[in-house]
Amino acid sequence: MRALARLRPDNFTLALLATVLLASVLPARGALAGALDGLTDVAIAVLFFLHGARLPRQAVVAGLLHWRLHLVILACTFVLYPLLGLAAGPLARLALTPELALGLLFLCALPSTVQSSIAFTSLAGGNVAAAVCSASLSSLLGVFLTPWLMTVLAGSSGAMADPLGAVAKIMLLLLAPFVAGHLLRPLIGARVDALKPLLRYTDQATILLVVYAAFGAAVVEGLWSQTPLPALLLTAAACALLLAIAMPLVWLIARRSGFDRADQIAILFCGTKKSLATGVPIAKVLFAGGPLGAIVLPVMLYHQLQLMVCAVVAARLGKNNSAG
Repeated sequence: MRALARLRPDNFTLALLATVLLASVLPARGALAGALDGLTDVAIAVLFFLHGARLPRQAVVAGLLHWRLHLVILACTFVLYPLLGLAAGPLARLALTPELALGLLFLCALPSTVQSSIAFTSLAGGNVAAAVCSASLSSLLGVFLTPWLMTVLAGSSGAMADPLGAVAKIMLLLLAPFVAGHLLRPLIGARVDALKPLLRYTDQATILLVVYAAFGAAVVEGLWSQTPLPALLLTAAACALLLAIAMPLVWLIARRSGFDRADQIAILFCGTKKSLATGVPIAKVLFAGGPLGAIVLPVMLYHQLQLMVCAVVAARLGKNNSAG
């Protein structure tokens, strides 16, 4: 029963599903859609400002000292996953719609998630400090690496009219607020830390807002009428297969690289997670004017799968640590 309880979608995932349903039934149209698009930009900037303000300076310093571990995690995130996506590309293009196949590539190019990587590392008894540093560094580098990887992986089919312009806009929308928040941490850090439980809902609300806008626009353009059910099921299967291949590979890499168990656990959870919180805003910029709803659908599916699977794996690793 406990194992089944862990597999139950969490409240945020249920809210995400409800948001997709709402966007499918009542999408924003016309002037309201334009206003919503501007509101999502503001919400994303505020979100990354708060992320910057939350990152302690000590974490940055500690991260620089454990460079070998971070290189392994970054290689798993930005080399191993794109290679898996590239290998699956021909089959994905045959089985899925072009938008879903592109979304699968985009998923493979995304940085690691921060909050859940740290939470699962802690639950499993891993190196939490290393997870904080690596996940934060991954998110930061994703601003530059994800657009570049999409240009390499998807080429002219990536629906990116101006990749360099997209990187500049991502820097303005994500990186600049992040850096500003971190620089202001000495002044506002204590207040932000005190509000951390409340600010978690800021993250979630921003994602829900962007997902509603993206899916609403996609529904207006005919997302569900143009995406057959078999393609959706195959996308979910592809995400499950990707996770099933990547997790054992990353664990093997961590063990063969000579790290201790705590570092191996940090590598496993930071190296196999993909960020919905960072991915949706990046997609909003990279694929502006494109089929955004279909492109982020694989990211949403993978997000839920990684939470369910990693919850079980983390609990088992934590239990083994306690027994040892």
